[in-house]
Amino acid sequence: PEHTEGHVIITSTGPVEEALIDRADHAELPYVMIVEDIELAGRMHDEGRSVMVGYLDDPQTYERARVTQAAAVVATQNDQTNTNIAFTVREIAPTVDIVASANSPASVDILEIAGADHVVQLGEVLGAAMAARSLGLGGRSHVIGSVAGLQIAEAGAIGTDLVDRTLAETNLRERFGVGLIGVWDRGSFAIATAETCLRDSSMLLLTGTPEQLAAFDAAYATDSPTAKNAVIIGGGRVGRAVGHAFAEEGIDFAIVEQLAERARDGVRYVIGDAADREVLEAAGIDEAGAILITTHDDNVNVYLTRYCRGLRPDARIVSRSRLERNVSTLYRAGADAVLSYAGAGSAVIWNHFRGDETLLVAHGLNVFRTPIPRELAGRTLAEAHVYRRTQCNVVAVESGGSIGGNPDPH
Repeated sequence: PEHTEGHVIITSTGPVEEALIDRADHAELPYVMIVEDIELAGRMHDEGRSVMVGYLDDPQTYERARVTQAAAVVATQNDQTNTNIAFTVREIAPTVDIVASANSPASVDILEIAGADHVVQLGEVLGAAMAARSLGLGGRSHVIGSVAGLQIAEAGAIGTDLVDRTLAETNLRERFGVGLIGVWDRGSFAIATAETCLRDSSMLLLTGTPEQLAAFDAAYATDSPTAKNAVIIGGGRVGRAVGHAFAEEGIDFAIVEQLAERARDGVRYVIGDAADREVLEAAGIDEAGAILITTHDDNVNVYLTRYCRGLRPDARIVSRSRLERNVSTLYRAGADAVLSYAGAGSAVIWNHFRGDETLLVAHGLNVFRTPIPRELAGRTLAEAHVYRRTQCNVVAVESGGSIGGNPDPH
């Protein structure tokens, strides 16, 4: 309709786009998905999706989608089609925000020249997110992102005197000023309470300023050799992106890959089947603090996660999931953290046109910023019972441009 405005125009179908639509639905943000095939469009319409039929290279399609009044256009087809979409849209709507994905690094410049405002390489995004989930070992905090200027970090309890103590006994807030959002334990996340007891497998999710996190590190960081070694299974785009992130952090790693032609100079590759114990031993699995499983086949990832957990009960295992239904299976198989292509991809696209509002911590767990509901104005957090009513935990309150982390319940 002519009055439609502030909507998102989506130009592809797939797991990333479905996750993006779910975010739009939760935020009550209007969207429309453009589909070239009328039968597919009919099925999606029957499923309750907002969909219209049109050719992606036809200017009339975008005019009928009210592109000049849209908040953003999301192009997540192949690089060539995305370039055509960006060029076509930019001619009609000079000011609309265009977010495009790129499979090849060489396509980034081309897409920007065509008119894209933001170009994201989803494989690199997922790889960096997976790497971030495996750092923070040896009691040292590792910042995994920020929301509205608030730093979010992870730190492992293993090797520190935090193990076998409750959070009340650690007294972290009073000693360092850091806030504690919750605790991961073998894929299970629990909101932090005074009675939460930490174990070797516990990963703390912290909030704080750089100075507060540095004070935490000074107290708990250990020189564990395993914290500086990792094994990456899978040498595709995601696996290589993990390796790049590790190289920047000074982590020693090896990539296990079956296809010799994927090997790159300057990186240690072990060519062979990751199901072969000798191959994993050659890659250094016995000394690794982290094992990252990055193949694009969920069945393979479940199999290798279970195998690696059996070989290394004490290592941190981060697995990739392609389909949402396999996330819980990977956790049951022994993963400490699971990240999906859809979750990581939709989060980074969402933030490009919605601002610094949401941080994906792991599949199904987000830190987000939202205006205080009218009914909570004038009440304390203790009176609001936010967690009991919504299963959300307040980690900070922003007022007058300043952020107060770990707010007092009163």
